Amino acid sequence: MITSWLRKATLAITLVAISNPACAQRADFNEVGRQMAIMLQNSHFARLPYNAELSQKFFDDYLKDLDHQKLYFTQRDVDGFQKKYGGRLHTLLLQGNSMDAATEIYGVFRVRVSERVAQAQELLDGDFEFTGDDSVMMSRKDVAWSTDDTAAKLTWERQIKEAVLAETLRRELLTKMAKEQGKADPGADDLDPREKVSLRYKRLLASVEDVDDEDVANYFLSAVARAYDPHTDYMSFREMNRFKGDMKNELVGIGALLQAEEDGATIIKGIVVGGPADKQGSLKLNDRVVAVDSLNSETAEGMIDIMFMPIDKVVELIRGKQRTSVALKVEPSGGAPGETNIIVIQRDKVELKDEQVSGELIEMKNDEGEIRRIGVITLPSFYADFDEGLTRCSVDVERILVRLMEEKMDGLVFDLRNNGGGSLEEVRRMTGFFVQRGPVVQVKNTLGQVQVKDSDVGKPIYSGPMVVMIDKSSASASEILAGALQDYNRAVVIGDSSTFGKGTVQQPMDIGRMLPLFAVRDKAGYLKVTIQKFYRPSGSSTQMDGVVPSIALPSITDALDIGEAYLDNALPHDRIRPAADFRALDHQALFLPKLKELSQERVGACQDFNYVIQDIIKAKKRLKENKVSLNKEVREKELSKSDVQKKERNAERRTRFAEILEKDAKTFTFYKLTLDDLQKGADLKPYDPSKENSDYMRRAVDKTADLDDTPKWPSGLNAEKREAIHVLRDLVDETAKAKMVGLLKSDGGLR
Repeated sequence: MITSWLRKATLAITLVAISNPACAQRADFNEVGRQMAIMLQNSHFARLPYNAELSQKFFDDYLKDLDHQKLYFTQRDVDGFQKKYGGRLHTLLLQGNSMDAATEIYGVFRVRVSERVAQAQELLDGDFEFTGDDSVMMSRKDVAWSTDDTAAKLTWERQIKEAVLAETLRRELLTKMAKEQGKADPGADDLDPREKVSLRYKRLLASVEDVDDEDVANYFLSAVARAYDPHTDYMSFREMNRFKGDMKNELVGIGALLQAEEDGATIIKGIVVGGPADKQGSLKLNDRVVAVDSLNSETAEGMIDIMFMPIDKVVELIRGKQRTSVALKVEPSGGAPGETNIIVIQRDKVELKDEQVSGELIEMKNDEGEIRRIGVITLPSFYADFDEGLTRCSVDVERILVRLMEEKMDGLVFDLRNNGGGSLEEVRRMTGFFVQRGPVVQVKNTLGQVQVKDSDVGKPIYSGPMVVMIDKSSASASEILAGALQDYNRAVVIGDSSTFGKGTVQQPMDIGRMLPLFAVRDKAGYLKVTIQKFYRPSGSSTQMDGVVPSIALPSITDALDIGEAYLDNALPHDRIRPAADFRALDHQALFLPKLKELSQERVGACQDFNYVIQDIIKAKKRLKENKVSLNKEVREKELSKSDVQKKERNAERRTRFAEILEKDAKTFTFYKLTLDDLQKGADLKPYDPSKENSDYMRRAVDKTADLDDTPKWPSGLNAEKREAIHVLRDLVDETAKAKMVGLLKSDGGLR
């Protein structure tokens, strides 16, 4: 039961440097809220009427952020808040008096969580009977609040019961799997299910109680901002620094991946190769950090106990300025009970190379022995260094693209799956690598004025056959690139039924610059506000609808509420005129009817896609029912049925994958290409992608995941990527045929 207000505090790498927050003055968040309200009225694209109706959105979104599953507040609480603040928050914001309301509501939330956790401890000390017809809802977002405390306690009792049952069944399943596989049981030394659930709620309570004025302001002002649209947000000073670090793919910290453990400690789950922790050498995977001295003061007072501390605050204590030191109190993995060490690490820059663009060259031999050389570029995000401009993804993509062309690739797969976007200027430049100079994206401001942004590359670098891979997580800048290449008939787009559907542009604005002269400015935070909507060269917005692929593949996301259309307060889809200078290429040169026909034959014959379709039907049914049984016998039967299905699928896959792998050995040769390879000027060397691990981070072994005996994708190619490669091969073949008979003109069109 992790609510949305915890969404920014999950798994993290120690991040960018800031001054010690303990020494910083607090901003006046009443004044911050006032200025933010003014900025929203003046700057937001939608120009929403600033009235009681919008105030109600502020109110509703704040409660929803705190208690998304409606487990803590009661209807009586909500009615009391509504009467006092429901239609007044917009006025209180402009009066510079909103934080009293935010703090009061959060205070009641804190009390309710404390009461529920205390109730949980009482329930966990008693007995549970997992019989009868009782159930809990999978999602409670659309239900009414509990009428009173008695009803809330009954709902909470079911939640605790489900948590214990789920942990008990998980433990039994692990034991069964370990026994069947002859492996050590990863849960053998684990805590009793009741104790584990108890610790889980103890961490929840600690995260709710360990807040200050800045945290409450963050929760409240974020809810106010998102009432305008899902991507307008309030960002605290430290969140803005993280955002900048993420964009430049370079962070300042110790280079360790941290994860919160249910027993309160913070565990080391990964160490960046060549990073500060790796160079220092003392910190090991699975070490447990229990205290931090952010200043390495070597005093007892300086060492702060971090047990049950929210992970984002642990990260903030560990990070700091470059070339300063942090001391960690660590319980070493495999050490004696009670053993602790003090490890001092000097902070430094950490490159997140796993998040950089990478390339691959695949030699693909057909039945006649003819070889096609397929290039693959994978771009995780449109990263860029906004401060110094030293890091730009477009420059990195260009380097890999040129190298693949030097290797005489016949076609290119550009993989934008799981790419949530980033810099608009980077995608603008990158689109020019593939099309003649012309419109890439149209941008409309709040006054309705439209600006056309052209690519700034005069002549394309690569003009050959091209496929773009997308999924529901491809958003924003990814949608601009995929949409532009689709509009120009430059590439075949393949993947999920659509991309995410984020067609808006945000600009971070420093609220501190708007504060009175002698106010504390440096901790005021930023307003990330939607100022524009963007449109494809053809005039269609990607907002809500996303980019619909030319060739759609079955995906489990089709059963899930993923995408802009499912977000609260999303702006609508619309269209504008096509860009004046937009000239599409001949769509016939993509041979889409033929490619679709060949793809449909393969997808229909692919057992893995058939499994996906089965899973979509099952997931839709389960989500529609929206309930989980609290009867152990019923749950065991459900798990047994799923286990049988999984074993049957895995048995079938092992046989089939072995045959595919044998054929792949005769068909494919894989070559990896990284930015480091380019820097060294290294020759391409064959590699086995099915055995590939990160070169840049050592990760702790997950013993539970090790019990998953699902066979790996043959040659590291999942069904989607394998189909994209086949579609590209078909496109290369059809293009070659057209050239051979003289149908292909010099401009890429057909005669």
